[in-house]
Amino acid sequence: MAAPTRLMSRLTLVTGGGSGIGRAVCQRFASEGASVVVADINEESANETLGSLQRDLRGQGHMTAVVDVTSKESVTKLITSIQSRYFQPPSVCVNAAGITQDDFLLNMSEEQFDTVVRVNLKGSFLVTQAVAQALVSCGSNKGSIITVGSIVGKVGNLGQVNYASSKAGVQGLSRTAAKELSRFGIRCNCVLPGFITTPMTDKVPEKVLTKMQSLVPMGRMGRPADDSGYVTGASIEVTGGLFMG
Repeated sequence: MAAPTRLMSRLTLVTGGGSGIGRAVCQRFASEGASVVVADINEESANETLGSLQRDLRGQGHMTAVVDVTSKESVTKLITSIQSRYFQPPSVCVNAAGITQDDFLLNMSEEQFDTVVRVNLKGSFLVTQAVAQALVSCGSNKGSIITVGSIVGKVGNLGQVNYASSKAGVQGLSRTAAKELSRFGIRCNCVLPGFITTPMTDKVPEKVLTKMQSLVPMGRMGRPADDSGYVTGASIEVTGGLFMG
């Protein structure tokens, strides 16, 4: 159950907040009292998420922002607009923006590979860098940057060489950022969801989804709003970064 005041003092940024896991994160943050910046390349989707959020308890309100995470200029503009409205950078950031363009390795075009890596990996880098720079510049000694990876980045998946590569990359990004930013009080972590029902999986053929579900011991797809109910068999390190990587 959400704690309605746990994040009351936090300004949070969620990229890819217009749908799927990003939307669920925005809703959860708002339910725990945070001010939420819903950032997405699709303005209509971002506004739909905004309309579903509980009112923040600080009275600062939530906001939407259109951002192209592959563009440094767009990401810089996003952080500037946040600081102009709230007079501070976000202390919590979730990189949930991501895409798929599936095909088998033998058929995948260079454009398909580059596009997915640009959004999923480069986008996470640009947002992580911009948020970290803003936090360090303002002298903050507390921050949390979470990047949504994928179990596919760890184990691979048929037809997703571009997606798997990008999600393996964000794990390395998060580990390195954690090592560099810990001295500034900024924690960096990567979450690896499995098969979660989102608009992204709507594009997957039904027979493939059925096959996927048959491989899951719990016997079902995950849901974006699942809390610990879809976590089993996992080893979660709580080490302050000791021996990471």
